[in-house]
Parts: sequence; C-alpha cells; structure tokens
Amino acid sequence: MKYRSVFDIIGPVMVGPSSSHTAGAARIGLMAGKLFGETPTDIYITFYGSFADTYRGHGTDVAIIGGVLGYDTFDDRIPESIKIAEGKGIRIHFETSEALTDHPNTARVHLTDGENQFELVGISIGGGTIEITELNGVPLRLSGGGPALVVLHHDRFGAIAAVTSILADYEINIGHMEVSRHEKGRQALMAIEIDDRMPKEVLEEINRLPQVERSVMMGE
Repeated sequence: MKYRSVFDIIGPVMVGPSSSHTAGAARIGLMAGKLFGETPTDIYITFYGSFADTYRGHGTDVAIIGGVLGYDTFDDRIPESIKIAEGKGIRIHFETSEALTDHPNTARVHLTDGENQFELVGISIGGGTIEITELNGVPLRLSGGGPALVVLHHDRFGAIAAVTSILADYEINIGHMEVSRHEKGRQALMAIEIDDRMPKEVLEEINRLPQVERSVMMGE
C-alpha cells in the first residue's frame, strides 16, 4: 500500500473514534449508496473479522449506515444515522460472519428497494482509505492507492470506448483498468484507476452517456 500524503496515514476529518473502523466504514457505505443510486427499503450489512468483533463499540454500524445515507466521514449526523434511517422507513439488518476474508476490516453491503438489488464488498485498510473487492458478485482488484473511476453500464458495443474517449479528451491517464460482466447484454462494470483526481465535469459527462447507469469516484 502506497500513501500519497501524511493525511492518508493520519486519516480524514471525521466523526470518531477510528479512521479504519469509522471513517473507512463510512466510505464503504458512501460508495454503496452512490452506486445504488436509489433510496433503499432495506440495508443488509455483514461484518467480518475485526469489524464483526467491534462494530458496535467502534461506531462501525452507524458509520456504514451514515455512508449509505450519503453522509461523509465528517458529518455530525453519523452517530444518529441508524435512527435517521429507521425514521425514513428503512429497515436495517446487521449480521456477523466467521468466514475468513483477505482483510480483517471487511464489510458486505447489500441494498434493495424491493425491485433493484445491489451488493458491494469493501475493506478498510487504514487512515480512512478503502478498497472495493467485489461489486454485484464481480471480483475487483482496485488498489485503493489512488483515484479510481467505477462505472456501472449496459453491456453494449462501444460502451468502454465511449468512457475512455472522454478520459482521453481531458488528457486523463489510465493506470489500470478492469472490465467484467455476469452475462452478455446485461449489466457490466468498468473499474479504472487513474493518475490524478479528475474534474467534476468529467464525471458528469460520463454519467450522461446512454450506456452508463451511473459512475462514481473512489479516492476523492
């Protein structure tokens, strides 16, 4: 793991107590909520390893729910996020698992609105930095060491070219890229690591593409 600044080690501005168990969890939830793109009726969270042992005491539960609701690490609503979610009629389900994972701070987030389903597996590697290791059952290998663009799109001819063409127009260099799909012609995924954070207008332009369902940035 390569850190880009001292703030990656110290951690972000956040509601405590822990950058790995609280800030990292909030960012996992935030990524899940952004990619789902809807208000869920049910949030299912499975904690593994250290998260499973300490999630209540370290605020991992409220942090990850706060993230799903769109609260960033520093949002003072995080401690009340479970109550806020329940007040919106959202049902929350926590469980722990003894299954072995590659990292002790691992969480699986499953969101549904009754019709649409979305699932993400994320790990918190310290200093508030996260990695996403699975999206909708598709394994990923995002390093977490720099900015990354995650694009959910329809599996159609030209979708990958359309996204990478926009990045080229803005002279954004791709360091690593993965593409995957479950079935031909269904939902597909692009995970693109880039050298630098990209301007907001680039993300907006990508999200306007007819093939794209939604895209978000990691490492912002």
